[in-house]
Amino acid sequence: MAGRLLLLDTASLYYRAFFGIPDSLKAPDGTVVNALRGMIDFTATLIGREDAPEAVVACWDDDWRPQWRVDLVPSYKTQRLADGSADSEETPDDLAPQVPLIAEALALAGIPVIGAPEAEADDVIGTLAHRWHGPVDIVTGDRDLFQLVDDARDVRVLYTARGVAKLDTVDAAWIRSKYGIEPQAYVDFAVMRGDASDGLPGVAGIGEKTAATLVNEFGDLDAILAAADDDTSSIKPRPRTSLLDSRDYVDAARTVVAVRQDLAVEVPSPRPAADPEGLRAFGARWGVDSPVVRLLAQL
Repeated sequence: MAGRLLLLDTASLYYRAFFGIPDSLKAPDGTVVNALRGMIDFTATLIGREDAPEAVVACWDDDWRPQWRVDLVPSYKTQRLADGSADSEETPDDLAPQVPLIAEALALAGIPVIGAPEAEADDVIGTLAHRWHGPVDIVTGDRDLFQLVDDARDVRVLYTARGVAKLDTVDAAWIRSKYGIEPQAYVDFAVMRGDASDGLPGVAGIGEKTAATLVNEFGDLDAILAAADDDTSSIKPRPRTSLLDSRDYVDAARTVVAVRQDLAVEVPSPRPAADPEGLRAFGARWGVDSPVVRLLAQL
């Protein structure tokens, strides 16, 4: 069996760094480098955890809003679109120049940056977690990735809601405690609950409690919809009507919410050699010497 694989939901982490670290941090040329600095620091902290990973991948959004998902649910991530754009994500002006620098720093550290056409980082994470023959840690602030939690395979999410220094280790027991469901039910639960941050409205009148009750009683969305069609089932009138009215949405959203596990991406090998001198020069150029030193110490 392989050692532990660490999968970074890179955009989730660098957005957290950007909004959590003052924009007064600048490179010698005046470029704001708060997200860059934070991403390097986060990576050093994550690699330095007690159960150190054998391999690390920075999973990348080659397509943050794939057209096939939009075709299924047109509202998907519309609230994140830049003004006047049909496909460009609204990115803060001071963050955009830092994104390629983050990719460069990770590459110099020997951490592969992996994306795929028409796929989000979530789909890269799902594919690599599925194919890796060993334990997997997924670092993210995105609840959708809870669907990948699998105690039998030691696949867990290190959830960043409280910060990288206070990670929540999400396993099956954590999901049961938080939502009252099993991890394998998370997609069906999330489809009904909805997620405003992703432009997914959910089923009207069905919140977390009702969604959990339905998946626990009936098992999955197919069985829930069949029960909604059955006047003798235990589903109450209001959620029954909402489910029947939302059948087309439910059918589409379950594909949108489910992360892919079939991308044509390479399973990573143990960490390739870093370029210490190149990384030090990078740190000096961009004014992030201290976090670079910390990262090199962990590598």
